[in-house]
Amino acid sequence: MSAITTHVLDTALGKPGAGVAVRLEYVRDGQPVLLAEAVTDADGRIGRFGPDELESGSYRLVFDIASYAAATGQDCFFPEAVITFTPGGPAGQHFHIPLLLSPFAYSTYRGS
Repeated sequence: MSAITTHVLDTALGKPGAGVAVRLEYVRDGQPVLLAEAVTDADGRIGRFGPDELESGSYRLVFDIASYAAATGQDCFFPEAVITFTPGGPAGQHFHIPLLLSPFAYSTYRGS
């Protein structure tokens, strides 16, 4: 199983955020290194994303909100959402990082 999964919920439309492009990056020496790219499915999810194990350090999920907003006919104040996180703890953990999205706000949390 992928160590990282995500999903997008469009709170303005009240449905999953389908078709959102997302990049997973590892931050090495202050510079992002691309690990994976994917697009959310019809349920707004990316279930297989990136490596099965994570090395320690900082990671980023970068969500292309501008393209999604254009495709759904919505305003877009934030063209992208960048969620930086530092997984820790025992090896083999799973990290689910959802994004709640609307035209003028977004939020996230560590899911299960």
